[in-house]
Amino acid sequence: MQTFDFDLFVIGGGSGGVRAARMSAQRGARVALAEVADMGGTCVNVGCIPKKLYSYAAHYAEAFEESHGFGWVGEAPKFNWDTLKANRAKEISRLNSIYINLLDSAGVKIIKGWARLLDAHTVEVGDKKYTAKTLLVSTGGTALVPAVEGHEHVVTSDSMFDLDPFPKRLAVVGGGYIACEFASIFNGLGSKVTQIHRGEKLLTGFDDDVRDFIASEMRKTGVNLQLKSEVEAITKTADGLVIALKGGGSFTVDTVLYATGRIPNSNGLGLETAGVAVNAAGAIKVDEQYQTSVPSIYALGDVTARVQLTPVALGEAMVVVDQLFGPLAGKKPRGMSYDFIPTAVFTHPNIGTVGYSEAAARAKFDNVSVYRSDFKALKHTLSGSTERTLMKLLVDDASDRVVGLHMVGPDAGEVVQGFAVAMKAGATKALFDSTIGIHPTLAEEFVTMREPVQG
Repeated sequence: MQTFDFDLFVIGGGSGGVRAARMSAQRGARVALAEVADMGGTCVNVGCIPKKLYSYAAHYAEAFEESHGFGWVGEAPKFNWDTLKANRAKEISRLNSIYINLLDSAGVKIIKGWARLLDAHTVEVGDKKYTAKTLLVSTGGTALVPAVEGHEHVVTSDSMFDLDPFPKRLAVVGGGYIACEFASIFNGLGSKVTQIHRGEKLLTGFDDDVRDFIASEMRKTGVNLQLKSEVEAITKTADGLVIALKGGGSFTVDTVLYATGRIPNSNGLGLETAGVAVNAAGAIKVDEQYQTSVPSIYALGDVTARVQLTPVALGEAMVVVDQLFGPLAGKKPRGMSYDFIPTAVFTHPNIGTVGYSEAAARAKFDNVSVYRSDFKALKHTLSGSTERTLMKLLVDDASDRVVGLHMVGPDAGEVVQGFAVAMKAGATKALFDSTIGIHPTLAEEFVTMREPVQG
């Protein structure tokens, strides 16, 4: 009988990898985890957490301005970029330590370095080799920068949190959620932001009303949106980086952020050597249990390019753990459904969404009723802000089930999370209508919309 150094060897210390390693060890498995960078992966170090902290920071400028309508007088404090960076770095370091402590306390062996597959059961890290009954690849994704002329002068989202100096003029290239979030954040912090996107609308895949509405709101806050535009070249000059657009026109900025997509972080892992199949984009192919073409090797999270969200990777990790080492006593093995996954975009204002867009709902169901509300929130009756809120429901007429829920407004993610539970449970419009709203709140609008929009 073949013996191994470990029952499970995890490659990648992001959210999914850490969860899988820790929970497997708690079930009595011998587990090792290899990570070459800071523990916690993209989300903790250069993604969700620091981005949300910077989003909070960016809201203060407008909050100070809005306070005057509520009786607060005096000048607003001045923003110190270095203070924000230092405080963020301290918090991320604290989180790194927590991840390491969680693994240590569970008995996971942490191996520092780049791991590479040698075969179905062997991993090489540095000059050492390790064997495991099962290998798990959870190496996440990485930013993609197109080969535009002058691309060596641009930065990706990984670099945005420690820019030095603070960019007074920022160009953001891309129209996805990362591009939109950074455009909003740095605009709020005081940059003059120009966002360039080749499409007619931002946020491909989102509901069209949401896409139109957020573009309008971002423009009102000062973001210069250049839609149906593409970068021809980027040239470094004494005054900054000159961006030439296809079809003519140019402008100068201090920093150019490319947020035009992410690709699976699968290069250099030895996948081909081990016989692990990938698709044309480099994403590892897996089945419903996250097993690759090599039975002893599993993969989850962004490296499989299914749904690139941290909570999804966490959910996938638990499916793998239960599959390999069994569920906790009295529990059923976990499953993973990709229906009705809620998500938020931390633009200013925020976006929260769950379920189908209107276009997708109409393609899926025979008849769909649309409920839509667009209004000025109570807060802004005194704040002086022109910000508006959008809330929208999509209902499958045959079942009366609410199949899409979308919001653009303050704390949209917080609002939508609760409704996502109801929608996952199959809540109908009648159930929404019978629910008493909390007054006065934005969220109550979702249970008070009575008449569908026409057309």
